[in-house]
Order: sequence, then structure tokens, then C-alpha cells
Amino acid sequence: MPSKSSARLAALTVAAVCSAASTVVLTSPAHADAVRVHDVQGTTRISPYAGKQVTDVTGIVTGVRTYGSSKGFWIQDPQADADPATSEGVFVFTSSTPKGVAVGDAVKVSGTVSEFVPGGTSSGNQSLTEITRATFTVLSSGNPVPAAVALDADAVPDAYAPEGDPAANGSVNALPLRPSAYALDLYESLEGMNVQVADTRVVGATDPYTELWVTVKPEENDNRRGGTVYGSYASQNGGRIMVQSLGRTADFPVANVGDTLAGTTAGPLDYNQFGGYTLVANQLGTLESAGLERETTRKQRRGELAVATYNVENLDPSDDTFAAHASAIVNNLQSPDIVSLEEIQDNNGAVKDGTVAADRTVRKLIDAIAAAGGPVYDWRSIDPVDLADGGEPGGNIRQVFLFNPERVSFTDRAGGDATTAVGVTEERGKAALTVSPGRIDPANAAWNNSRKPLAGEFVFRGRTVVVVANHFNSKGGDQGFTSQYQPPARSSETQRHAQATAVNAFVKDVLAVQKNANVVVLGDINDFEFSGTAKILEGDGELWSAIKSLPRSERYSYVYQGNSQVLDQILISPGIRRGCDFEYDSVHVNSEFNDQISDHDPQVLRFHP
Repeated sequence: MPSKSSARLAALTVAAVCSAASTVVLTSPAHADAVRVHDVQGTTRISPYAGKQVTDVTGIVTGVRTYGSSKGFWIQDPQADADPATSEGVFVFTSSTPKGVAVGDAVKVSGTVSEFVPGGTSSGNQSLTEITRATFTVLSSGNPVPAAVALDADAVPDAYAPEGDPAANGSVNALPLRPSAYALDLYESLEGMNVQVADTRVVGATDPYTELWVTVKPEENDNRRGGTVYGSYASQNGGRIMVQSLGRTADFPVANVGDTLAGTTAGPLDYNQFGGYTLVANQLGTLESAGLERETTRKQRRGELAVATYNVENLDPSDDTFAAHASAIVNNLQSPDIVSLEEIQDNNGAVKDGTVAADRTVRKLIDAIAAAGGPVYDWRSIDPVDLADGGEPGGNIRQVFLFNPERVSFTDRAGGDATTAVGVTEERGKAALTVSPGRIDPANAAWNNSRKPLAGEFVFRGRTVVVVANHFNSKGGDQGFTSQYQPPARSSETQRHAQATAVNAFVKDVLAVQKNANVVVLGDINDFEFSGTAKILEGDGELWSAIKSLPRSERYSYVYQGNSQVLDQILISPGIRRGCDFEYDSVHVNSEFNDQISDHDPQVLRFHP
């Protein structure tokens, strides 16, 4: 006999209204009676009931989300069909905080089946099957939740995604799911279902949005620090999955790469705008620290020139990270002779008042470095045209050269400004810049709303070294790995290719004057060492990305969605590479840590000019 509370809940019917904005993919309205959850989900990514009304869809509540813009609850049919392609779980979108429903309730739901695309259709993301404009009735409470499906190395296929249908612009939406063949198909076949991971390694540190990334394939392109390395477009690392929580923010584990979520982490499998398939945990494992430590490179020797690149992430005078950045430069990077800084903001940061000077920002960092026991660096840069170089609106980010005047000198050549192009001339048989510092081809459309490269002429122990500091166009707008389009489009690289072409042309001009010139091109290239951007930069041997001197497992400067990958690079001319008398180090001080002061790891090159 049911309890009084069960009888009361059995009589409770709750209605919820769905906002029209959440319904993105609909077909012609129709009506269908008493379908099951697996009927709603179907055998492709798009529900056969999209746009239709469904009545009395039954299931057990496996999770309730009361926060964010996507409030509602998940239900799962405990009586699965025999088809592994059809999910037994679905999300019921309620718009407002769902009331009168709890995990373990048996419910029946009526409403409209919709395909919601997180981030909108222009994002290219897959859609999430939902029941919206729902009414639901609680039939009983305290029921056992359907057993979680284990996600592990055996369950997740090595192949990532099928090729999309050329007739549908590369979309995989209409393709039959093959969960035993492709990782993305497996996850889609489990959309909305209760899943679990066990004793899984963290491959993306906890971020401010209380999410982290784990891998269920621990040997998949792993490295010695616990990460999963992204080394080619054909190897997307399907074992990665995001973990969020349905619990309190304060209870979410604060993890670094290499840590372990020991025990079981379980909950519904969701799909969101920022990471694709996501385990939204009702149950979180216990964090076990791997004790990951920040790296320290070695000090350059007397005859070695040390050149570094470091993206300091929108640094302006109001930030509280100056001492930490200074410590990283002095202690972890061992005070390089030349440091190319990216994302130095103007003196008042993201304020749109016409300010473009950054002398206060740079001086504050230089003073902090000296206070940390480092050298008193000198610096050179060029102020951009207001609001012309992209980045945070009003911040006017730019590249800045720091250099240790006790070890290296800067050759100043007057005339460089935001709009004047640096050229190459010959002086006593050697290549020289027409202006120093100067900007490469700033009127070129390749640099529209993007940072212009900063070129400078340095002298170390009587040898001239031309250094070009870069911050290429970001990857914003590219389709994600879990896109409905496979392979995903990388639209942002069109501009980076044009930027790489311009920089390579400049280097060709230098080498045409002096074949053995020492040229270092470095910075936040915003692309991989195997990318088309890197190939264009390298050209016909004018440059070579020195991070490729490292073992593949050590090639990374950034961790994104659980992939350890290269964005920051130092490229060298044949005169530097030829003798193999150089050493490269990607110094991991930020990307793997939850308390990072920048999302990029600095890179250091040591060589004998």
C-alpha cells in the first residue's frame, strides 16, 4: 500500500511553460499518444517526434537542475529496449525552478518534443532532445534510480566521429547512430541517461564555472604530468568528458591536471554549449591530489641568449597578479634576456575613453620583477590605434618587449608607430630594420581587429637578433569537436593564414638580405604546431617551430576542454636551427592548475647566436 506522502504526490500535477527561445529545431506539429523515452530519442541525433506533442511519457527522475537558464529534470525509462542506439533518458525543460519533483520519483510527462541547440544554430553544436511546455504527474516516490551506464576505456570507441553527410553540409544529424563505432555516437546514444565514471584522471583543471574535465581512456595520448595531449586533427581524444555538479558550488572539487576523482562520479549525461557532452553529477568522487608542481626551467648560460614568450592575460594596473607574474618570470623562467609579453592592456584596462598608453602597466610589472629579485628590465612597444586591435573592448592589448639591458641591447631606429610598416634594409652587408620597434604591414586586412606583429632589433654579444612578437587571431567562431558538422569547420583560421603569410613574407625579406640572419618569431599564434597556420609561417624553410624539438607528449602550452595543446610557439630561422645549438622548454606554470594567473604557459628558447 502506498504511503500517505506517495498518495499525495500521486495526485500532484505540475505545469511548466517553456520559453519560445529554447525551441530551435521543430517540424510540423502533430500528435502521438503514449510513447516511450526511447521512442522520443530515436536512432539518430534528431528525435522523430521533434515538434510533436507526446502524452504520458513515463520514467524515473534521475536528476533535478534548479540553477542556470536550463532548469528542469531528467527522466529515464527503467525498461530499456533492445536497441543500443536509442537513449532511455530525456531532459524535461521547465523554464523556472521545477517544484514538486525529486530524484526517485516515477512520473509521467506530456508536452512538446523539441531539439534545442545550445549556443544557437550558428554555433554548429548538436541539439539536445527535450520535452518542453510540459505537464507532469508524480506517480510515486522513493523508486530506485536506473543503474548508471559505466563509461570506461572498453566502452568508449577509439574512433571519434563519423564523417558528416556531404549532402547536408557535413551534418551527422540524420546518420544512424553507431555507438560501438564512434565516441560521439556512444555519448549521443546515452544522452539524458544516468552514467558514471570511476577512479578517473583529471585532464582539465577546475575552472571558475565549477567544471572540470576527466578522461575515461587513461592511456589515450597521455603524458607524464597527467594530461591528454592533442597532437593532430584526426585524434580528438574521445575519452575526455566534462564533469559538472547538481550540488552546491562549494562542494565541487578544486582539481589540477593529474589529480584523480576516486570512487564513483555519476549523474545524467547532458550536452551544453561550452563542452558538449557533460556528466552532471548527483554523486561526486573523492578528489585525490597528484601533487602536480609548477615547472622551473634552467638558467641560461653566459653565452646563451634566452628568449621567452608569455601571454599574461589582459594585464592592466588594476589586477592583483603582478607579483605572481613577476615570480613566474624570475623564478620559473629564470629571468630570460628577452620576454615577449602578449595581452598587455592600456593604463586603465577595459575602459573606453581613448587611452592607449600602457606605460603604467609595464612599469608596474617591471617593478614587481625587480622586487622579486629579477633584473631591472627595459622595454619597447608601440601603442595601437584605439579600439583597432581586438581583445577586450577598451583594453587595447598589445605585445611588449622586455629585455635585460645588462645582457642585451636594443637597437632603436626612429619612426615606428601604429600605422608605419617596418621594412628591411642592408647595413654593412647585414639585415637591419628600417624602424625599431616597428609593426609588420599594419594596413594589411589580415590584421583587422587583431594585434599587429611587433618587430625589434636586438644585439647580444655583438650579434644582431631580429625578434617578432605576435598575437594572432583567436579561434573564436570555430565549431567544437562535438559539433553536428564532422569534421568541424575552423573558420577563424582564414585570418590566421593571412597573418602567417604576412609574417613569413617579412622574414623572407630579412633572409633575402642576410641568409644567415638570426630571426625569432614568437608569441601566441593561437594555432597548433601541426596546423596550416604553422606550415604557412614556416614557409619554405624560412622558419621552423622549435616546440617540435620536444617529444610529442611534451608539446603543449594550453589546456582546452581537457586537451593539452599548443597555442604559443617560438619559430627560428635556419641560422639558429642549423647547428642544433638551441634548447626549447614549455614551462608549465599555468595551464594545468586551477589557480592559474594566465591560461597560457610561457615558452623559452635558449641558443647561441
